[in-house]
Amino acid sequence: MMARIFKPSKSAMQSGPAKTDMWVLEFDTNNSKKIEPLMGWTGSSDTQGQVRLTFETKEEALAYVEKHGLAYTITENDVRKPIVRKNGYGENFATNRKVSWTH
Repeated sequence: MMARIFKPSKSAMQSGPAKTDMWVLEFDTNNSKKIEPLMGWTGSSDTQGQVRLTFETKEEALAYVEKHGLAYTITENDVRKPIVRKNGYGENFATNRKVSWTH
């Protein structure tokens, strides 16, 4: 069984980096999923596909995997540099402006 260790990226619905600081360990499932004929739900007989472990550091995740003798892959994301304006949002409301400001 193969384990995958990664740091989740933010979703398309997020503007900030919330919930992206923890490392996640997920198991890759080899069994294909099947559709249950009565209700039409998708299911599998492998329960390891439901397991999702979180760790504060990559080293903790590696220690867990090596302790249990699991094969693993590590996926690291590219870290984006935050876009920060020089004066920021507060500049829109500055009272010491030399000229009048309008939209």
